[in-house]
Amino acid sequence: MAVNRPEDMPRQFPKITLSEVDEETRLLAEKVYASALKEEDTKDALSMFTVPEDCPIGLHQAKERELLKELAEQHSEESAKRKKSFKMIRSQSASLQGLQIPVTAEWARSVVTPFLSPSSTCSSLPENCPEYQRVTISGDYCAGITVEDYEQAAKTLMKALFIREKYSRLAYHRFPRTVAQFLRSAENQTWKEEDEVLPDVCPCPREGEDPYSIENIPDNLSYELQTKDGIVYVYENAEALSQNRPRSLPYPDLETFAIDLSHVLAMIVDGPTKTYCHRRLNFLGSKFYLHEMLNEMAELKELKGVPHRDFYNVRKVDTHIHAAACMSQKHLLNFIQTTYKTEADRVVLEKGGRKLTLREVFEHLNMDPYDLTVDSLDVHAGRQTFHRFDKFNSKYNPVGASELREIYLKTDNLIDGEYFARIIKEVSHDLEESKYQHAEPRLSIYGRSADEWDSLSKWFIQHKVHSTNMQWIIQVPRIYDIFKSKKLITNFAKMLENIFLPLFEATVNPQKHKELHVFLKYVTGFDSVDDESKHSDHMFSYKSPKPEQWTADENPPYSYYLFHMYANIMVLNNLRKERGLSTFQFRPHCGEAGSITHLVSAFLTADNISHGLNLKKSPVLQYLYYLAQVPIAMSPLSNNSLFLEYSKNPLREFLHKGLCVSLSTDDPMQFHYTKEALMEEYAIAAQLWKLSTCDVCEIARNSVLQSGLSHQEKKHFIGANYLKDGPEGNDIRRTNVAQIRMAYRHETLCNELSFLVDAVKTEAAIGTQPE
Repeated sequence: MAVNRPEDMPRQFPKITLSEVDEETRLLAEKVYASALKEEDTKDALSMFTVPEDCPIGLHQAKERELLKELAEQHSEESAKRKKSFKMIRSQSASLQGLQIPVTAEWARSVVTPFLSPSSTCSSLPENCPEYQRVTISGDYCAGITVEDYEQAAKTLMKALFIREKYSRLAYHRFPRTVAQFLRSAENQTWKEEDEVLPDVCPCPREGEDPYSIENIPDNLSYELQTKDGIVYVYENAEALSQNRPRSLPYPDLETFAIDLSHVLAMIVDGPTKTYCHRRLNFLGSKFYLHEMLNEMAELKELKGVPHRDFYNVRKVDTHIHAAACMSQKHLLNFIQTTYKTEADRVVLEKGGRKLTLREVFEHLNMDPYDLTVDSLDVHAGRQTFHRFDKFNSKYNPVGASELREIYLKTDNLIDGEYFARIIKEVSHDLEESKYQHAEPRLSIYGRSADEWDSLSKWFIQHKVHSTNMQWIIQVPRIYDIFKSKKLITNFAKMLENIFLPLFEATVNPQKHKELHVFLKYVTGFDSVDDESKHSDHMFSYKSPKPEQWTADENPPYSYYLFHMYANIMVLNNLRKERGLSTFQFRPHCGEAGSITHLVSAFLTADNISHGLNLKKSPVLQYLYYLAQVPIAMSPLSNNSLFLEYSKNPLREFLHKGLCVSLSTDDPMQFHYTKEALMEEYAIAAQLWKLSTCDVCEIARNSVLQSGLSHQEKKHFIGANYLKDGPEGNDIRRTNVAQIRMAYRHETLCNELSFLVDAVKTEAAIGTQPE
């Protein structure tokens, strides 16, 4: 399997041409994409991605095929040779004295091996490994699946992991150590700690330090910038620009991305891979059930022995929340009534060329603020918003009046967003008072004009919105079609330029963009938002038009948006890394509704995603997200009002299987009733799903890991060794997560990865044997 070694990755984007791609794979991927486009609004659209467990005829036929293949294998000498080779490797990896993976001696001593032979006992485990009752499986390595199918599934899954690692490393996104170690093992290499790539986040200002200081700003590099094919290119000087010699940064290529995407698209409909992933996921769920039954009391005993730490005082991060709805409906009502009482004669809005005071605005709306209730405010989502995203968006307008949204929930209005800033500061004050809760609110940049960034950064600094308990994310709504219809932009490239070029300019010449430079210190990532269920007629491929050529009125498809956002973030991160500045994570909304192909695009491009509900519909993607430990911020109460009933939400299932999930609120103004929306989210989940203390503390720890908190803050909140995997990376005194649970998660992941590595190594070994 040809892959790029770690040391070769971060500087240049490795391009692939169509001539290097299997034509059958490419055509299958196009068929998958076309099918998803054609039928994404019907129940049958996802049938090709799933295993027919709920269809008696389909299930019977699938079992018949498996049985015939198994019978054929029993009479095959080649299959017998492969089985013998696999069993030999499995027996080697079952040894506690020596791991099969070529790793450092320190790691080999500290890591918990997932392979326990029947004769081994817990007394022979490493010292830092907690004793608990393990579930071991003996016998045939791939019972229920043929050798040929096992090899094919393992090969394709490993290829997908290599592809994700490539894109993660290029963008300075996170990639799990354990997975990287197994990938290096598959290449017969040794993983080194210096190979690890992590995002750079500015640490929280020290006590007494001015977070808005514009001193010690870096000098101007005098680089030239030019947008080409929707991506910002960086040049040393005007001469280099004229000669088209960009700086040595990884500039992504649409054709290469489309080819990599086609590999994963083809994989999710591959029969053997679907069957293998479906079986492994079922096994993971059943294995956790047994683990819980055997070790629940031992985990609880561990937690009871931890002084001064319980669920209430472990750190929790609201990993997905929109700033425009970060307050409760009662909070917003109180704020409206307070401002009317104290500032009724203040000019707050300009409409039709006339400036209006707050009193005149309410007179125009024929209402008295003192008569308002949370019901008449009408910002809460209910049964009427289910599968009606249009109705949900209207809930951002208090009492249905866009004027009140303009006054209270916008950053760029006649009062320079003062009311919005005051509301956010009140929310952040509550977070600071709670001490243990953090939030990552989203602020919008639309791309309709180039001065949006300057306006937003001015608002942030002028109103002193920074809080130690808030990390900021920029959301970009996918509404090119609206701007195009209003003739605000001429093509999609202009929208991308308005979003990203100011960031490159502030990175190259911070002296000219001081406020934006300061604001970017506290921005940790980007989000892509809008209704995913909106249909797009365009099929994304290497033939898709360049952004400069996208002049149509229709909106580009989801994958097109994601690639161009990722591409610019990747180049920007590499440039900022060179300057010693903070980098950004890409954290799009994905998998809430719409096509399953959205999750494929995010698997390549995203550091983590929000929602991920549609993973339940594709066993291959769900298993890939598990293997790669892609973080998922889930919002069951939000989904309950929009797309999926609470009882059907897969969060509990994902958690038990070992996916990296966290709880988030999304929009407290629309979905929650209490002042502490995040605690409300945890409380309801714990009650309805009967989650244990260890479960909710594990979710809380996941939220800190996947957040944009700085390295120093994470060390303080969840332990100095948090980057290490397994119990060694868990400080139970800070996280309140049992060491037994951490050991179980690590051992189970290692076991799943070892199955794939064994298959790839065995195939390579047999391929090199003489005839």
